[in-house]
Amino acid sequence: MADTDPTGPVLDRDEVDRALARLGAEHEAIETSLLALQDHAGRRLLEGARLTGLTAERWKAAEAAITLLWTCFDAYTDALRTARDIRSRRRWSSREDLVELTELLRGEPVTLAGSVSATAGTPALNGAPGRLSERYSLATLVDRMNELYASSLDMVVAADAVWSALPARIDLLAAELHRTSRLAHSVGVRPGEHPAGDDLERITRTLTKLREQVVSDPLAFWRPAEGSSAPGGGRPDTTVYDREARALEDVRREIDAVLTVRQDAETRIVRLRDVLSRADRTLAEARTARGEVLAKIAATEVPVVSGPPTALQEQLSTAAEYRRHAQWHRLSPLLESLERKAEDELLRARESLTAVTAPLAVRAELRGRLDAYKAKVARYGLAEDSLLVERYEKARRMLWSAPCDLRAAEQAVLRYQQAAAELLGGTPRVPGQGGPEDRRGPGA
Repeated sequence: MADTDPTGPVLDRDEVDRALARLGAEHEAIETSLLALQDHAGRRLLEGARLTGLTAERWKAAEAAITLLWTCFDAYTDALRTARDIRSRRRWSSREDLVELTELLRGEPVTLAGSVSATAGTPALNGAPGRLSERYSLATLVDRMNELYASSLDMVVAADAVWSALPARIDLLAAELHRTSRLAHSVGVRPGEHPAGDDLERITRTLTKLREQVVSDPLAFWRPAEGSSAPGGGRPDTTVYDREARALEDVRREIDAVLTVRQDAETRIVRLRDVLSRADRTLAEARTARGEVLAKIAATEVPVVSGPPTALQEQLSTAAEYRRHAQWHRLSPLLESLERKAEDELLRARESLTAVTAPLAVRAELRGRLDAYKAKVARYGLAEDSLLVERYEKARRMLWSAPCDLRAAEQAVLRYQQAAAELLGGTPRVPGQGGPEDRRGPGA
């Protein structure tokens, strides 16, 4: 039966050597990790920063955890050194040495003050706070050190990730914001005078506040990855930054549009004057044509022609004033509006001219039709037919006299066409008309 002590069966020399080798490897790994944490850039930044909010709270707990971590490591180192010293006393350890080594390796050889083990809200290592001191096994210390290291590293890595990602990007955006603001000021886009100027002022305030918050409380901008157990698993929250970057891009496009106005303003104003001048000339032509139509065409309703668009001319004068005083931010929307209205005005003027001259066009079409049929019957040697001559002369008098009754003239042309068709061997179909008249009937 094997010898035993309160910790269980006494370890033999081979078991002691294997345990010491395993504990030595763990000690080396823990020491490497602690030194890496000590030298971590994020930890150094946290030590020197003026922290607020969640980060200040978490860093206070992390500092206590790191202190406790080193305390545990020192105790673990002392216990391991003691065990190695006992094993190195003699090549073949005595029973007393093996009993002592078993107590060190399997028992609870490490004593820590209770106040140390529960620092900054960190629970006592054995879950029993309130005692003056506690004894712990080396396995318990290793587990606890792993927990303390993981939580501390997670906090340090998260803060460092935010600091590495956001401040530099905010600074670059702020530099672009400064350039855009100077450019905006040069074209008259200022707060209180133009919406884009107000946007620039708001973006400036937001970025300034955002940078202050990111520097003092980086963990407020950290979004842990769901289900991730990796240190610092997650990503920086760039929601506010992205929103302001998009807003600045919108403002920059608007400033570019204003710059384009500055470059093209003279050309556009000249083009606007030309369009409005053409509209005025077209309306003047329509008014003249209306007088001609009223004099030459009878029994016709001729639409009234409006006067020139004085409001547009006044707005064009305002645009010229804006250009002279370099008020580009005001000129830009005014020119866009004027260009639409001027094109609409020119179209309206052309439609008015078309509507007014429509009766003259109808008269010209009837004249052309009458002469075409006269030429046709002449080719067949029928031009001297008395009925045709009579109807031609009647239609001609109507079409070439003033005022011309278009309705009566059209009927006269149709009667001439019908008579010509009968002589040529066919009767044309005339919309809205009955059968051909008797050649010598009424109206002949």
